[in-house]
Amino acid sequence: MPDDARLDAEVLARHALGWDRARLIADGQQVMPPEIERQYSGLIERRATHEPVAFITGHREFWGLDFVVSPDVLVPRPETEFIVEAVCELRRDRDAVRRIVDVGTGSGCLAVSLAQEFPAARVVATDVSIAALRVAAGNVRKHGFEQRVRLVCGDLLESIGGGLDVIVANPPYVPANVALSLDIVRFEPAVALYSGVEGLDLVKRLVQSARSRLNADGIFAMEFGYGQDDAVRELALEAGWSAIETKDDLQGIPRVAVMRV
Repeated sequence: MPDDARLDAEVLARHALGWDRARLIADGQQVMPPEIERQYSGLIERRATHEPVAFITGHREFWGLDFVVSPDVLVPRPETEFIVEAVCELRRDRDAVRRIVDVGTGSGCLAVSLAQEFPAARVVATDVSIAALRVAAGNVRKHGFEQRVRLVCGDLLESIGGGLDVIVANPPYVPANVALSLDIVRFEPAVALYSGVEGLDLVKRLVQSARSRLNADGIFAMEFGYGQDDAVRELALEAGWSAIETKDDLQGIPRVAVMRV
């Protein structure tokens, strides 16, 4: 879309120049120095191959924070912020939240954002990918949470005990036969995207295992895919969750499931 292309060009221009948006607006009519022009042209060529802008610049904003990203992790997306929003709405007793687990942390965007919002909490962030955990570790250091966010290499919740206040997850949920955009297929890790024929293999395992690890007043918030809300609700009922609700994204599409013991 033209507006998206214009925004991409602006972000790449600011990256090449080392300017913020205010300076680009003020001084954007100046002629670029030849070396910057060459650098900018190279960035545009990379974008023409469908490489995500976040991977070109190496950064993406999430929950008002800057995160380093690479092709080892998914690009943090606005939809995932609804997980943080839901947890903050339901746990207004911020200092009472002491133990949080982020399953499939990727870049660490959820773990770091929740560590910021819940200052008394210790966060465990898991992932099966060592490469992803390296990216997450960099972001944990970047935001100064080394003492409160612990990274664990493991499969979902298998290495995690009980007594948790909050569990969050943005698991792989794309069905095997769904065609994704070239930006995603070519550059984002398949292990973080696909989860069986219906996209629910890992979702089902999480829904079944999370309940026993929560405190009585704990919550489990999980992102899911388009059209999966009924299936997720059915899985939750089968697993014995007593309270299940979904949160819509800005387009009115059910995007996050919130479950209580």
